[in-house]
Amino acid sequence: MMDLRLVFWETTRACNLECPHCRAQAQKSRSPDELSTLEAKRFIDQLSALAKPILVFSGGEALVREDIYELIHYAHQRGLKATLATNAALIDQETAGRLKESGIVLTAVSIYGSTAQAHDDFCGRPGAFARTLAGIENIKNAGIKLQINTTITRKNLSELENIGALALKLGALSYHVFFLVPVGRGLALEGDEISPLEYEEAFNRLYDFQQNFPIHIKPTCAPHYYRILRQRSVKEKNNSSVSKNGFHAVTKGCLAGQGVCFVSYKGEVFGCGYLPLAAGDLRKQTFREIWLESELFKALRDDSRLSGKCGICEYKKICGGCRARGYWATGDYLSQEPYCVYEPIGKLPEHH
Repeated sequence: MMDLRLVFWETTRACNLECPHCRAQAQKSRSPDELSTLEAKRFIDQLSALAKPILVFSGGEALVREDIYELIHYAHQRGLKATLATNAALIDQETAGRLKESGIVLTAVSIYGSTAQAHDDFCGRPGAFARTLAGIENIKNAGIKLQINTTITRKNLSELENIGALALKLGALSYHVFFLVPVGRGLALEGDEISPLEYEEAFNRLYDFQQNFPIHIKPTCAPHYYRILRQRSVKEKNNSSVSKNGFHAVTKGCLAGQGVCFVSYKGEVFGCGYLPLAAGDLRKQTFREIWLESELFKALRDDSRLSGKCGICEYKKICGGCRARGYWATGDYLSQEPYCVYEPIGKLPEHH
């Protein structure tokens, strides 16, 4: 069975912010289609019966759900590692205390710039940075571990290292760098996308930055980073770059439908939050059935089905290309990663 390590659950699409890059195209108010408390608990039961992955309570902003503490506590009781992805703006002392009591082991907070101006400009919301930092203080005071997430676009590409330095200063355990996949509101940011060449440069910068950085850095939605990691580790005879443990395991690039999946606010199951092809629906099937038997997941797990240069690439086992970017570029989720400059050693089959 594919080793299920991480499940992102979009508990709601409602949010207190409306960031222009948002995958969820977050709304002001909650949808009547959201999984009810009962349906959510059934999903948690099915998930914990199959595996004990990290369950990320995400949104929108998960904290706008009134039953969120009850659901976190339920997941925690079922042996799942409950984590929260949040903008932290709603986390006062009391909220942080309740999160800790409910069993949250880690909170991932999104920061998009290393200064108030950079972050607020990115979010389109003055004062957002100050509220997020206040929330982070409350999280730490409650004794909850902190992870800093960021989404990189052309707007804040120069801030890559500075946001990492801020994460370190804030006492974060890890710094997760998401590279924009052009979906949701992100489609409106087409001009902010970084080019394939800029990806290559950004990944090399991240590799360099990581060498002397005391906390863990994880590039996400950046499968070709793992090619660069291998190439440079081999060239520089550096084995320490490839670690193998826990939250920080270096696995492979695209894990959609393999070690990871995404559950929408209405119970549809996807390979990831950026690939809009549903593998199944929790209102019609069990989680186990979807995870083990969905045709989509079977295809995502079979790298012999990749086409274009991803199909012949010698790094396909550790990279695999971003299936969502392939899909958005061509309509085929098994097509080659469009934001990769690497030319594989293998030869594409000739069409006669």
